[in-house]
Amino acid sequence: MRALPDRWVIAIGGSAVMLLIGTVYSWAIFTQPFIVSFGWDLTTTTWAYATANFCLATVGVVVGGFWLDKKGPRQVAMTGVALWGGGNVLAGLGTPSFGASWLYLTYGLVGGVGAGMAYITPLAVVSKWFPERRGLAGGLVVGSFGLGAFVYNQAIPRLAAFHALSVQAAQILSAGAAGPRTSAVALHLATGEAARTIMQIFIVSGLAFLAIGLPAASVLRNPPPQHDDRPGSRHSSVGYPPTRVIRMPQFYLLWLQLFANVIAGITIISNAVVILSDLTSLASASIAPLFGVVSIFNAVGRFFWGGISDHIGCQRTFAAMFAVQAVTLCWLCAVHTPAPALAGFAIVLLCCGGGFGTMPSYSAQCFGTRYMGLNYGLVLTAWGAAGLLGPMLVARAKDAGLSFSGLMPGIACVLVACIVLPMLTRRPALTVRSAPAV
Repeated sequence: MRALPDRWVIAIGGSAVMLLIGTVYSWAIFTQPFIVSFGWDLTTTTWAYATANFCLATVGVVVGGFWLDKKGPRQVAMTGVALWGGGNVLAGLGTPSFGASWLYLTYGLVGGVGAGMAYITPLAVVSKWFPERRGLAGGLVVGSFGLGAFVYNQAIPRLAAFHALSVQAAQILSAGAAGPRTSAVALHLATGEAARTIMQIFIVSGLAFLAIGLPAASVLRNPPPQHDDRPGSRHSSVGYPPTRVIRMPQFYLLWLQLFANVIAGITIISNAVVILSDLTSLASASIAPLFGVVSIFNAVGRFFWGGISDHIGCQRTFAAMFAVQAVTLCWLCAVHTPAPALAGFAIVLLCCGGGFGTMPSYSAQCFGTRYMGLNYGLVLTAWGAAGLLGPMLVARAKDAGLSFSGLMPGIACVLVACIVLPMLTRRPALTVRSAPAV
């Protein structure tokens, strides 16, 4: 029977696509080199990541979800990969000439929209091919998104030219000599080898994304209708249309839960090097590889918590993740040495990834899979909102002279309050949910 091997080929293809677009979570390794090489402040630099993350999780997933439900996954995934890879290439070619606005347009807008289209497609497809283990299977595929950052964070800092640039940038920023905007060293770097090093990495990365991602995206397709008639998947091909979903309280409860679960992790991911420098005495140049190791927990959490949700339910899983993160953030306020700080980051990232591993199953339970692409895309706009608010909050606080430690108790209080949200979430009546799809 061909259905079983076919679905694993599709899962592998979807995982490869996720691996490539997951490199957007590696932005933190570029923060200090950008600040010094181009004479920007942290807020200016962070806007590129915040724009990409916002476009990924709002415009990209919604447009991709709508197109996916209409035309199928192959075209959507290939277009998304093309935009993501092309956005990186264009950013590398034009940023030295056109500045930050060009980086926002290419990497942020074009690349972010493409990454969102490529992100929503494997999730929706795999949920349909694995109806009996949606939490685990979805977690494994979306875990590749977090794994992409781990691989990229390990590879790029080990490039000789980039490592030298990172050390140089850390020394300039730690010295605080007149600030990067006016430093003669920074002005020299902006017109010299440093800027070219960063841009070459973006160009080569974009070309690699295209070469690997387009063939991987081409294998994605929906299962045949009879696939959903197997035992245990009786209702998996039905569901509410998006026009009805946005009028249901379950949609807003799921949106708030994802927003709250993402906010701490995305804040750490966006400015990890800066935050770890504030919390510990660790040299900035040594942080990127160490955080690269810790970032794997973002990937592990996606299938770890996704698998747990198959046994204890999505509501209990989200409540547990909120509680664990709240306790961890409060504990981090008193941490000032590298090992405990990295351990705390690992726990937060484990839970942040867990939200993405659990939410596809959560959404399918509430709304069905008939319109999975657009329905889940609408829920993912919470990720975009958190990805815009969290990183910019930290960047502005840092530029204003505040510390990350002062923000953590407030985020912890929000997470504690959100524990009630899963308890309020009830599945729609079965008699309605099992109605034939139209």
